[in-house]
Amino acid sequence: MVDADSGKVLASHAIGAGCDATGSDADRDLAFASARDGTITVIREESKHKSNVAQTVTTQKSARTGFRWISSFSFRFPAFGPVALLRGLIFFCFLASAFAQGGPPYYTNDPGTPGHLNWEINLGYMPFFYSNQSVSHTPDLDINFGVGDHIQLTYENAWLRVQNPSSETKFGLGQSNLGLKWRFYDAGESGLKISLFPQAFLNNPNDAVRRGITPASQAFLLPFEFSKKLGPVSVDYEIGYQFAHKGPDGWISGLVLGHDFTSKFEMDMEFYAQGTFHPSESQPTIGVGARYKIHKPVILLLMTGRSLEPTRPNQSYFVGYFGLQFLLPPKSYKLE
Repeated sequence: MVDADSGKVLASHAIGAGCDATGSDADRDLAFASARDGTITVIREESKHKSNVAQTVTTQKSARTGFRWISSFSFRFPAFGPVALLRGLIFFCFLASAFAQGGPPYYTNDPGTPGHLNWEINLGYMPFFYSNQSVSHTPDLDINFGVGDHIQLTYENAWLRVQNPSSETKFGLGQSNLGLKWRFYDAGESGLKISLFPQAFLNNPNDAVRRGITPASQAFLLPFEFSKKLGPVSVDYEIGYQFAHKGPDGWISGLVLGHDFTSKFEMDMEFYAQGTFHPSESQPTIGVGARYKIHKPVILLLMTGRSLEPTRPNQSYFVGYFGLQFLLPPKSYKLE
């Protein structure tokens, strides 16, 4: 649910962001986009006095909703209200056979890798709409290459479109996302799989920061991915800590549940959240998506979602992913 799709000053796979760099006394919007998932964090910055008031209100709301990070990295789901999570689990438990996998079109990653010398290329349009602005990846390019059966090299970037009512529409290259995934534990098809996926989000040598397309902050994300089949249900979960340079450190957490309705058509549900520690901010989202195998080896990717909280400058009323996945070389993949 972008990635997205998902460099914020909070970025889980951040590939870009938009910010309106107006005068110091004027209201300013700073948007952080996460690639691989492309999720975007928008923090409303106002004059000093307004900022203090906003921070207090945000902290109170965060406390009331209970979306908090556990520093011990225990397996809690900061993004998910207990009722919503329980309903989702109950629904998918009734499915005859469930298969879930993270990665595009979802923000949550899974331990899967393309396989030795195989490519997985994702090309998609990722819109993020907020009450005060929109940021879109037009397109988002996510390239993955397998080295052996347990390692994946990743490069991701996007051409960003930042639209704000107070300024003209801006276009520019987002942050580069460089990653290396290592699936260091694999208990087989139905068993537990665990991977480590360190990623760096770096500004490119262009004028995107000066023009307010991407934030000045660069980041390093250290997430773990887990997958396990529990009876008829397969679960993918990701949790990670983000170290930010010139910005607040952050966290990500995501869960994907899904079902193969036919050999070609799969639907999934995702709960995802990202946030920062100081100040305490969170963006919980829920999304529903699908994959359809058009023709070996091309897969249609679709996802739509929104924030679990009321719409406001840092909570989206719509996020999405619309694109294609290409698996190469074709002979390496057994798709009908």
